[in-house]
Amino acid sequence: MSEKPSRHARIRDLLARTRIHSQEELQRLLRAQGVNATQATLSRDLRELGVLKGPEGYRLGEGGSGQSTVDDRELQRALMAYMRGGNQAGNLVVLRTGPGHAQALALELDKSRLPEALGTVAGDDTIFVATGSGRQAARLLSRLSKLTGGR
Repeated sequence: MSEKPSRHARIRDLLARTRIHSQEELQRLLRAQGVNATQATLSRDLRELGVLKGPEGYRLGEGGSGQSTVDDRELQRALMAYMRGGNQAGNLVVLRTGPGHAQALALELDKSRLPEALGTVAGDDTIFVATGSGRQAARLLSRLSKLTGGR
């Protein structure tokens, strides 16, 4: 087995058996198994594996279930912190944030894997969320609005 797939398998195994709260902790556990990886490599590995970080530490995402893999509370926190408003434009949802916050919110939206969202493009204070249809855009905007209490 080559280095990357072997490292990914070890990471999955560690996450399944151990509560891990930081990349440094993961790095120490891997090193104890004879696997040396930089923080940048581990960050990339966690992203590729769909690993999510929440209050309980890192966990493997549900991947491929069609459902959100992030607890709605995590997405809700990001929406409450960053989102200032939103509108529908055909099959797009256009979200407004404060200056410099669009990237952070877009990242949380991407991690949430909402079934309506095909992808995001973020600027400084605006995010475009592409959906497959106007109906899906309306459904997504409604979902996000409910999470923010109607803002």
